[in-house]
Amino acid sequence: MEAVAVAGGGAGLTRWQAAALSAVAGWVWAASSFDLTRRSRALVQPWVTRRVLAETPSIVRFQKVHHKLLDSFFSVLSCVVSVPFYTGFLPLLFWSGHSKLARQMTLLMAFCDYLGNSVKDAVSAPRPSSPPVRRVTATEDEKENAMEYGLPSSHALNTVCLMGYLLHYVLTYGSHDNVMVVTGLSLAFLLVMLVGIGRIYLGMHSLIDVIAGICFGIVILAFWLAVHNHVDAFVVSGQNVTTFWASLSLLLCFAYPKPEFPTPSFEYHTAFNGVAFGIVYGIQQTYFHFHNPDVPLIFSPQLPLIVFVGRVLVGIPTILVVKFCSKALSKWLLPVMCNTLGIPIVSTCYVPALKASEKCKDKSDAKQGGYLQKVFSLFPQKAYDVDTGIRFVQYASLAWSVVDLVPAIFTHLSL
Repeated sequence: MEAVAVAGGGAGLTRWQAAALSAVAGWVWAASSFDLTRRSRALVQPWVTRRVLAETPSIVRFQKVHHKLLDSFFSVLSCVVSVPFYTGFLPLLFWSGHSKLARQMTLLMAFCDYLGNSVKDAVSAPRPSSPPVRRVTATEDEKENAMEYGLPSSHALNTVCLMGYLLHYVLTYGSHDNVMVVTGLSLAFLLVMLVGIGRIYLGMHSLIDVIAGICFGIVILAFWLAVHNHVDAFVVSGQNVTTFWASLSLLLCFAYPKPEFPTPSFEYHTAFNGVAFGIVYGIQQTYFHFHNPDVPLIFSPQLPLIVFVGRVLVGIPTILVVKFCSKALSKWLLPVMCNTLGIPIVSTCYVPALKASEKCKDKSDAKQGGYLQKVFSLFPQKAYDVDTGIRFVQYASLAWSVVDLVPAIFTHLSL
């Protein structure tokens, strides 16, 4: 019923879309013109840095109680609540028939990832220094995480939001009693506490980082619970959904704060920004075919476990092929499009031919002209990293294949 109501309110939605996009564009202009990131960092970073330095001796004392089993336990726990794990888990949730839960958790994760990483790079506060702190990085993902800034802890923030929303979903749409509510809340609280303790034990965060992550997570979760039904209704049957979300994705890239020194945080945001767009576009196109409330759920007679296993065996290779092909295609196509449209670009990784020197960049800028250059000159960069667009396209394509291409293949294979 909510989706129908939203679809019927076309005129109001158009005004709302224009207002939202204008607000984000206005923020981009204001942040650039008044140097808001640097000003806010000057206020917050010194205090946070002092707290991290003051807590370092306590972390060292806490780490004196260490064991290989504890190292393994907290490392595995960190992997289980990490973004890569959720990224691999969410396709399975879509294919098991729980589409509403899967798309809500995907969009919530993208929201958490953007806000959390924005705060990290805006504050640019250090992690505990190693040494003297013992830092345990058991995986490549953890080594990359260690290159990011500290506050807030993304693991703590994501755990609060995603476990909180999962508990809300189960209690809302499933049968439950008081015992189940207490048990669910206790398990969620225990998981959040273990994740927080684990991040300190592994030397990845200080106490102030973890507390900030939990507090940010509670605020974001409360906001999401207030708007998630409206967001879902808009994604399913709103007007101008694809155009609005594409415009929002572009503006959010410009709105992202510039860190004191480059970190992988912006890359993570770009990837999940692409995932969110791909999910939204795919759901908008195929909701009534593959994602409506009447689709069979796993363990039902229409979707037994053996069929679900077949879906996984077909689906995972398919989305990986789509990711590979979309990356290869966008590495060739995006530079051509940007050069044709007069958009100045460089590449830090994906396109070696565009790793130009400053002299070449200036020469390239001098050749640019036309309307699009005037539009892009409103934003605070002379040349744009085409890797951002390539990364966005490949993850958007992967997400689209999860909710559109792969379910279509399932239909043809009677899975």
